[in-house]
Amino acid sequence: MKSKKMLDLQKWAVVGATKKKDKFGYKMFRSLLDNGNIVYPVSLKYAEIDGVKTYKSIKDIPSDIDVVGFIVNPTVGLELIQDVIDLGIKNIWMQPGTRDPKIVKIATDNDINVIFSCVMVELGV
Repeated sequence: MKSKKMLDLQKWAVVGATKKKDKFGYKMFRSLLDNGNIVYPVSLKYAEIDGVKTYKSIKDIPSDIDVVGFIVNPTVGLELIQDVIDLGIKNIWMQPGTRDPKIVKIATDNDINVIFSCVMVELGV
């Protein structure tokens, strides 16, 4: 799947979302939201970000998800990929710094589309 096509999908979970406006976890969350997407921020630290309720896990989100955005270190990503598989999500977006060959192999072995790029660059923000 091409990055543009994945960006057209509407429901995103952003794992690693934060209130810290200088961090990519905030920038990805905000860029997707400003692009008209439905965004579910996943954070262990915050109850809400910019008035949007956060979730402790993608398994807590009360809706189907089209794409999971990874803004976490690869160790956390290795745990997260199993939740993606369990939920039947078929698309992940890995921001720079989140990539790990093990995650990619697990994803591709489970027919999950993987994009390696910066959301903000792809959206032109």
